[in-house]
Amino acid sequence: MARPAIIMPITEAICEDVDGQQALLDLLTWSSPAWPIGAFAFSGGLEWGCDAGFLPDADSAFVWIETLVANGPIWNDAVFFVHAHRAALADNDRALLAIAELAHASATSAERRLEMTAQGAAFRRIARSTLGAVLLAPLDAVRDMDIAYPVVFGCLAARRDVPIEPALGAFLQGVVANLVSAAQRLVPLGQTDAQKILFALRPGIRRVTARAVALPADDPLEQIGGATLVADLGTMAHETQYTRLFRT
Repeated sequence: MARPAIIMPITEAICEDVDGQQALLDLLTWSSPAWPIGAFAFSGGLEWGCDAGFLPDADSAFVWIETLVANGPIWNDAVFFVHAHRAALADNDRALLAIAELAHASATSAERRLEMTAQGAAFRRIARSTLGAVLLAPLDAVRDMDIAYPVVFGCLAARRDVPIEPALGAFLQGVVANLVSAAQRLVPLGQTDAQKILFALRPGIRRVTARAVALPADDPLEQIGGATLVADLGTMAHETQYTRLFRT
């Protein structure tokens, strides 16, 4: 199985001792396609983008995904992740539940909400089964239909003492890798082009990770936003698309 492209930065950051090695194994597991959250079933509106002619080749697919990372819903997910990690690390259940509520409310469409919560619920379910329910107990008050993927991932990383920067990097890498996998089937792209896109997205992942981790402990509502209107509209248009391969 191919390793995530972000593997070297993670190794350098947390693989200095036995605990660090365990954290690395956790991140490799959680961001692996083998962790059953069904991410392969979602394209984040990219399927509509391809159908509408916005992604005819590898270059356009790269620009589309990079923009989502820097200025779209993936940036917002990074904000939610950081605040969830901080709240869980500080045992601040009130703040954790507040960020969970904000993340759910931030969805720009029904399909975006489906993608966020379906993966969040699946992530929580398998985490409870493999690591024990107590780690995510502060989120027990959040229903499956309301739990956001970045919030539950950030909470679990904090509870397992995984440092925030490599944890967020692994999360973003997993999200981006899934979009590239969808583009590989939809554009379509060959395996080599797909890997080139993943490699080219590394700097953007690092920038967004550093930017999110450096956010002050202010109101996260003031830190989210987006400038990806076409992609947002695409998630709305996808649900009435004539032919569909993905759930979103």
